[in-house]
Amino acid sequence: MEAPTRRLPRQIAYVIGNEGCERFSFYGMRNILATFLATTLLLDLAPEHREEAAKGVFHTFVIGVYFFPLLGGWLADRWLGKYRVILYLSLVYTLGHALLAAFEGWRLGFYAGLSLIALGSGGIKPCVSSFVGDQFDASTRDLAKIVFDAFYWIINFGSFFATLLAPLLLRQFGPSVAFGVPGVLMALATLVFWLGRRDYVRVPPTEADPHSFLRVCLTALNASLPGRIGGLVALVGAVGALFTWPALGVVPAVCLALVVVLGVGGLATWFTVDDARREHPPEAIEGVRSVLRLLVVFALVTPFWSLFDQKASTWVFQAADMAKPRWFHPAQMQALNPALVMLLIPLNNLVVFPLIRGAGIAVTPLRRMTTGLVLAGLSWVVVAGFQVWMDGARELSIAWQVLPYAILTLGEVLVSATGLEFAYSQAPERMKGTLMSFWSLSVTVGNLWVLVVDAGMGTGALDGVAAAAGMGRLALQMGFFALFAFAAAAAFGLYARQYPVVERYRAA
Repeated sequence: MEAPTRRLPRQIAYVIGNEGCERFSFYGMRNILATFLATTLLLDLAPEHREEAAKGVFHTFVIGVYFFPLLGGWLADRWLGKYRVILYLSLVYTLGHALLAAFEGWRLGFYAGLSLIALGSGGIKPCVSSFVGDQFDASTRDLAKIVFDAFYWIINFGSFFATLLAPLLLRQFGPSVAFGVPGVLMALATLVFWLGRRDYVRVPPTEADPHSFLRVCLTALNASLPGRIGGLVALVGAVGALFTWPALGVVPAVCLALVVVLGVGGLATWFTVDDARREHPPEAIEGVRSVLRLLVVFALVTPFWSLFDQKASTWVFQAADMAKPRWFHPAQMQALNPALVMLLIPLNNLVVFPLIRGAGIAVTPLRRMTTGLVLAGLSWVVVAGFQVWMDGARELSIAWQVLPYAILTLGEVLVSATGLEFAYSQAPERMKGTLMSFWSLSVTVGNLWVLVVDAGMGTGALDGVAAAAGMGRLALQMGFFALFAFAAAAAFGLYARQYPVVERYRAA
């Protein structure tokens, strides 16, 4: 008897359609944000400070976007479930877009809109990706891998057209229209998601677990003197991080404090978790160890996001100084990224990876991510070279930026698209929403490093180093980020060699 043909669940169409519209709305406003801030909203600042201030606001916004997944994942896992979190926060998201369009000339109102978008976009982020995974079980997990790639492809489909259209709308019709059209698309995204409500598999929120990740960690830290010392060091370090707010801003300082708690507290828990065996079963102890191992992977990916997200700030400002046609807006160069992603994902899956496997080389997720980090560093070596050339008062065509965009995008496909599915597959069942939010938090930390480096460069302490190297401050900063990525790739590759990969999909 012939086996029945397996098909993708019909509800996947609603989730994919929702994601395409939502990504158009997000990237439509995001990719013109730095330019709008520097040329319109921050005109009261001195000209030499506008780009730096715009970059600070932009990366603070991105930090917020990828910080709120912690809240969204917690609400979904413990209280509301993924479906309701996505629906409710999508409405908040839409309201944020409306405020951007209404208050493009009033800084407080505009920043309120950015805050609501950060809450809405960030809050639904871990829920949407894990909601996709919930529509599959162990018998269809190979289809899930295809859908995660399709999911990432549609993200870039929406981003491509948004990146081309939004700068034109900004130039031809002004900020209200340029920010209003993405708001309409977000409202449509919410409607499309709601239409699939009768077909979704809804995994209910879990009850409070006496053996949850957090409870086991707290037990471990309280069970011995080394654990208590480790917890105290984490709290003291977090308080110290909060005092960086005058230099970094309130949101980055809070995020830095969270990073200290996770880093120091996680390390202390790793060495003391066996002390929790008297109160928690062996599977809970091993679950904590698996989560901590995964958090190290996430931490080593953060330098990639430091480089990647600056294509919407540092690279756009570099493009503004390059030779280009009068009709071309520098922000439109970002359309190369999603266009290349849409080509590279099917090319890798249908041609490149099969050829590599045919040569007897295993194309594992961790190997792909290591290679992606190296490529990100290479792309910044190229833009640093461009900057050195331009600092010498020599003209350079904007067409040259195609090269670093191509290298960075190949790195993105290997890191981001791979990491999304890898994070879901490795997460314990009761922690999938929360762990997906930790994956998003790696983007927050990456953007946090940008602000930390900018603050350090802004002191002028390294101007002498730049002069001795025959480079401007910006070129030196670009070279630093390239080295940052190479160091992360080396550490990631070493860690990946001993990482115990597992598969955790819902039972059929």
